[in-house]
Amino acid sequence: MTKFLKPGKVVIVTAGRYAGHKAVIVQNSDIATKERPYGRALLAGIKKYPKKVVRGMSKQTIARRSQVGVFLRVVNHKHFLPTRYNVDMSKELRGKINVSDASKRSRSKRLVRHVFQARYNAGSSMWFFQRLRF
Repeated sequence: MTKFLKPGKVVIVTAGRYAGHKAVIVQNSDIATKERPYGRALLAGIKKYPKKVVRGMSKQTIARRSQVGVFLRVVNHKHFLPTRYNVDMSKELRGKINVSDASKRSRSKRLVRHVFQARYNAGSSMWFFQRLRF
């Protein structure tokens, strides 16, 4: 069977706090360990989607409403739904994400937020930054 859960694959989280939110696979691990005896993936996702912006708003309001909130989470394969879409954000994040302790996790989250914000401001992959309506 082919491996389709590769870095860059867009997924939808189906369980837990961020259920219904879009995320990208950063690292994938099919090998079980003693502390995590299941297949899992490190996801970088959108916790808070940017709000709608109209022309009459001030620059400060537009900047505030355009902010992207992110999350980093190690998730069981059974708790997310892979889509057919890919986003090449993982190239900028590959090898730089570490969630082993709190300080490294906050530094990694800051990096992910910077990458997502730059991608949103550039206007690429706009479908990824819109809320999933269901």
